[in-house]
Amino acid sequence: MRLRLYGRRHCPLCEEMAHALRLRGVAFEEIDVDGSPELKERYGRVVPVLTSADGRELCRTRLDEAALRQIP
Repeated sequence: MRLRLYGRRHCPLCEEMAHALRLRGVAFEEIDVDGSPELKERYGRVVPVLTSADGRELCRTRLDEAALRQIP
């Protein structure tokens, strides 16, 4: 399952979560919320947000190890 990481450029928390996912060998797609008015409105300043490919939110701001373990 490919995950989606919604975030912003130059966001330390976003960079931290992306780094943590890479260290764990987790495949994910990074999506810049500022590239879409809809995403910018949906997430506002609350990033990063990690979701499953089907859009189910797994965690916000910090990587949740328990949420990662629940992914098939």
